[in-house]
Amino acid sequence: MMLVQDLLSRTAAARPGHTAIIAGRRQATFGEVAAAARGFAAALQAAGLRRGERVILFLDSSVDMVAAMFGTAAAGGVFVPVYPGTRRGRLAYLLRDSGAAVLVAAAGLRGAALGALAETPQVRAVFWSGEPPPGAAGDGRHHRRLAEAFASRDRPGDPGLIDQDLATIIYTSGSTGEPKGVMLTHHNVCNTAWAISTYLGNRPDDVVICVLPLSFDYGLYQVLTGARVGFTVVLERSFAFPRRILERMAAHRVTGLPGVPTVFATLLQHAPFAGLDLSALRYLTNTAAALPPAHIHALRRAFPGAKLFSMYGLTECTRVSWLDPERLDDKIASVGKAMPNSEAYVVDEQGRRLPPGVVGELVVRGANVMRGYWRKPEATARRLRDGEIAGEKVLHTGDLFRIDDEGFLYFVGRRDDVFKCRGEKVAPKEVELVLCEMDEIAEAAVLGVPDRIDGTAVKAVVVPRPGVELSESAVRRHCRARLESHLVPRIIEIRAALPRSDNGKVRKALLAAADSPRNPADA
Repeated sequence: MMLVQDLLSRTAAARPGHTAIIAGRRQATFGEVAAAARGFAAALQAAGLRRGERVILFLDSSVDMVAAMFGTAAAGGVFVPVYPGTRRGRLAYLLRDSGAAVLVAAAGLRGAALGALAETPQVRAVFWSGEPPPGAAGDGRHHRRLAEAFASRDRPGDPGLIDQDLATIIYTSGSTGEPKGVMLTHHNVCNTAWAISTYLGNRPDDVVICVLPLSFDYGLYQVLTGARVGFTVVLERSFAFPRRILERMAAHRVTGLPGVPTVFATLLQHAPFAGLDLSALRYLTNTAAALPPAHIHALRRAFPGAKLFSMYGLTECTRVSWLDPERLDDKIASVGKAMPNSEAYVVDEQGRRLPPGVVGELVVRGANVMRGYWRKPEATARRLRDGEIAGEKVLHTGDLFRIDDEGFLYFVGRRDDVFKCRGEKVAPKEVELVLCEMDEIAEAAVLGVPDRIDGTAVKAVVVPRPGVELSESAVRRHCRARLESHLVPRIIEIRAALPRSDNGKVRKALLAAADSPRNPADA
């Protein structure tokens, strides 16, 4: 049996002096992070935390965040990472929905934290990364400095966990409604950390830079796999300044760069590589959405010595698939095959497996599949359905895929994104890939919008490369030469940037407005 806290404690016992986390000017070894996690676990239990109770972690990507995460697990709690830019109303919702007993908050986020606490009386204890706000103790809660808890040499009691207990709840973005909490057990987390680090070939001398928030499962698993394998993770709070990230990569001899399509598009669009020694980089990984082939080619030119792993995943199972870099040349449009100890296949609307080449819904089975959505049995029942083996539940992703004769998976689109134009189905991803083949275009997003003639019209929002002149007519000519008529965008907007969520995903709902800026000068 392996528990989340064991990922850290076993590595700390074997390599206590090796650097675990670099965050800004602060560094911490595995031994130091493990000691802080033990102190925090003891402090949580002293504050009355019981097995299975939830602890909201409202912190920046930092050593404190990592130690608090492992400490919560060691105390028997369920850690709930929350994006540090979260506003008061959403934070209050997450505290209420999770039924959190404890809030861990950064002093710099006290405005949102105090406002949310005023609406959530069930929270019994608060740990602050700095001094507790003046007068905070008057609310009857247990308030304490996080640093004091970390420094404690008390040892936590055994909470009696097994690997079927919940380890974490990760809230989805809630783009189609209120946020849903994805429940992952210790078994889920440890299996996935093993699987990812296995196919990536991670080793203790790796140095992985993480520009993704730890509230996003992709960012979180950089820390989890780092703890399992014993490699160093460089935490960055954002990707706002690509040149600075590249400088950090050169300074720390980074070997691994995880990203999402928008991160890589920004890197290729804005980051100058001249004068930087990035020769230590041996791999890049992409997930959340498939990379356009044009961006794959550009990344391989920019980092000729690094392997590129195209992957696919969603929060409900963390990761679905990975493409062996050795097959990138002949399977460039694919996101590979199911990761170790899992299976992925395509079904029709009746749940029957489909043959190669036929588009259907992607289904995932394995130890990576979530327990369900927190306190949402109906939503859980829609996603987790009976599998082919009696008593088994499999994940119906809602994503449209096809599979080829060799078993490689190809993303077609999200079922909710697909729409009809002139009676024909439009998968936005198909149009986006064609748009990204145009040298002048850095990024593209396609969606359906109401239209008096077609009912629903194809709308494309494109971002030009820096210093490039781009016209709507040129974009339309490019599409007409490569797409069927119903796929050619009727509406084309040129923008300086695409709106993104906290996780770097494009927020298409914000692109539907008719009065949005039509060129970079207006943005």
